Parts: sequence; C-alpha cells; structure tokens
Amino acid sequence: MTSRALTVGFDLDMTLIDSRPGIRACYLALAERTGTYIDADLAVTRLGPPLHEELVNWFPAERVEAVADLYRAMYPEYAVAATPALTGAREAVEAVRRAGGRSLVVTAKYEPNARLHLEHLGIAPDAVVGGLWAEQKAEALRAHGAQVYVGDHVGDVRGARAAGALSVAVATGPCDEKELRAAGADVVLSDLTEFPNWFSDYGQAFSAEKAGTDSDRPASRPSTSYPASPRA
Repeated sequence: MTSRALTVGFDLDMTLIDSRPGIRACYLALAERTGTYIDADLAVTRLGPPLHEELVNWFPAERVEAVADLYRAMYPEYAVAATPALTGAREAVEAVRRAGGRSLVVTAKYEPNARLHLEHLGIAPDAVVGGLWAEQKAEALRAHGAQVYVGDHVGDVRGARAAGALSVAVATGPCDEKELRAAGADVVLSDLTEFPNWFSDYGQAFSAEKAGTDSDRPASRPSTSYPASPRA
C-alpha cells in the first residue's frame, strides 16, 4: 500500500469481542467465591476502564488488589469460551493484513487473558499489549508506530489522540456516537463491519499523502482530511 506500512491498533473489549457474557459469568463466580454481592449486569454496562475501577464498587479498597488477582486467575475458566467475536472483527483485522499493514491490540485487560481471547477466536494481530488504559495506551501505540487506533470508549479516543494517531471509534460499547464525537473521535463507525471499506479509502489517502511528503517525515497525526464515514 505504501512504503511505510500502515499500523492499526485495536481495543479488545467491546471493539473486537463482546466480553459481556464472559465477564458477567466471571463476576458471578467471583461473588460466590468471595461471598460478596456484585451486580454483574450493571458491571458489564461500563466496560473499558481497568478492573480495579469496577472492583472498588464492591470491595473495600484494601481488598481490591487481592480480589483482582483472584478474578484474573478465575477468568480463563469462566470468561474465555463464553465470549464471542463482535461482528466484523476478524474481517477488520484481515483488512489491515491484506493491505500490507500491521495490526496490534492495545487493551486495559490483563495481557495473558487478552491473548487467550484472541487465540480462542482465531484473531491473530501482529502484537498484543495489555494493562494500558486511556492515555497510557499512547505508550504502546507510539512504540509500534500506529497511525490509527480503533476503540469503543472515550478513553480509547483519548489514547489515540495522546499518541498522535487517527481516532476511529465504533459505537459498539458503552459510549454512543455523540459521546465519542464529543471526546474528539476523528471517525465514528456503527460497528466493525464498516471498517474495511473505510480503511480502503483511508489507505488510498494515506498513500497519496506519503507519496507527496519527505520520507523522513514522522507518521503522526494526519494532515489531510481522510474519510469520516464509510462509503455508501
């Protein structure tokens, strides 16, 4: 596609996978194991932030670290098989590969569990980085030279912008289109089924821009106006 390969980062929960059934099952098992009430149905409506931010609603602060470790240990048994890929997820990652680009997953989820999800579902990005939330995600995006970051949460938008990457938001998580645009998303898609067509247009614009700039220019936030919505 271009002499500088496009690198696209993806969030995991509610971007590539519908983790609500698995996380709900894990929270219910955790509640039974610890004897502590957890409203699992409520918890899965606010996925995105780190685990600790949810656990403080149900456990005393001094127990959160130990409970988080227990949750992560229980997670493979209860959450992985119960979690499906979101519609269009495989095709979105494959669209990047077909174009000669690289894909990575950058997520707040515990990295070993994130890898289990991807392996179970047969989604194979070039790299996976876990344990990063919101602006922290910029560390991994910059390290891998990502020009685009795709996510469902306003925290993902902040991470993309902190990295100087194009923020592509999908309205498949807890944040609706209005919230995502207000947070500064450059592009908002209904879901990942719209991503391949959008990415094809973006790649052409990216290649045209790079052809007309010095090869030493850093690939940061695009200077041209790329398609803001999928092709009709």
